[in-house]
Amino acid sequence: MKAAVIDLGTNTFHLIIAEITSVGVEVIYKTNVPVRLGEGRINDNVIIPEAFERGIQTLRDFRKEIDQYHAAVVRAIATSAVRSAGNGPEFVAAAAERAGIVIEVISGEDEAAFIFNGVKATGVIAETSLIMDIGGGSTEFIISNAEGYLWKKSYNIGAARLMQAYFHSDPIGEGDQSSIIQRLKEELPDLKEACKRYKPQVLIGSAGAFETFAAMLLKDTDIRSISSASLDMSAYKILSEKLIRSTHAEREVMPDLISLRVDMIVIAALITSFVIEELELKSISLSTYDLKMGVLYTIREEQNPSS
Repeated sequence: MKAAVIDLGTNTFHLIIAEITSVGVEVIYKTNVPVRLGEGRINDNVIIPEAFERGIQTLRDFRKEIDQYHAAVVRAIATSAVRSAGNGPEFVAAAAERAGIVIEVISGEDEAAFIFNGVKATGVIAETSLIMDIGGGSTEFIISNAEGYLWKKSYNIGAARLMQAYFHSDPIGEGDQSSIIQRLKEELPDLKEACKRYKPQVLIGSAGAFETFAAMLLKDTDIRSISSASLDMSAYKILSEKLIRSTHAEREVMPDLISLRVDMIVIAALITSFVIEELELKSISLSTYDLKMGVLYTIREEQNPSS
């Protein structure tokens, strides 16, 4: 059975089509488009007209691909940008009417659950770990072991939200950094308490910015060809400092740093480094499987409940 999953992220829309069997999930097509749905006014909870139209046109293009592959199941998952936007319901209605795509707007808790399903499918969770997925609108944290998740929560501290609120200088200034750190301290006390209880030692970064970190650190590895990888913590910390200190122009010419993330990677580095230091995490790994793969594996479980 072929299944298609669309992930309507705050920055990027992803389409992934897979053949699902009782044996596993085989991806046969994937693409992404930098729609930037959260452009301009994400903190005002508005999808601006230009972003609205980019989103609908992208979904129309995705619909054509889905039809070409004759996918029997289609799930389009909208997260922070749509669920928090005052005109989110209008976007959902327009997607159905103009693109033939029925969107599910999911909660942050459901988003975290899908992310966990994706990361679990890589086999990377060997001990109690903290999974982190930095999106544009929100960031999800899941404490888990190999058996299942122990705690999960979504926070409205995505890279696009923090960038629009606090990134006012080039390179980012000490004052802006302090404002971001203060915001994280205000938002994450319950995460700190949960980590005191469950004591994760490993940070597992789910796709997105962590794929960029990995691509910049693992020069001889094709990130697109792997499901997970270990990253050297010391090398990550050096890279993080380099990204935070650099100017926009300097980051633009850095190898393996895609244009969409040239500025948001600074915010991602600040969030990641704060979490590592605050929670005293000892090692860091990448999972290239995220929400999209989590939805595909959920579909597989629904189709093959005994497998």
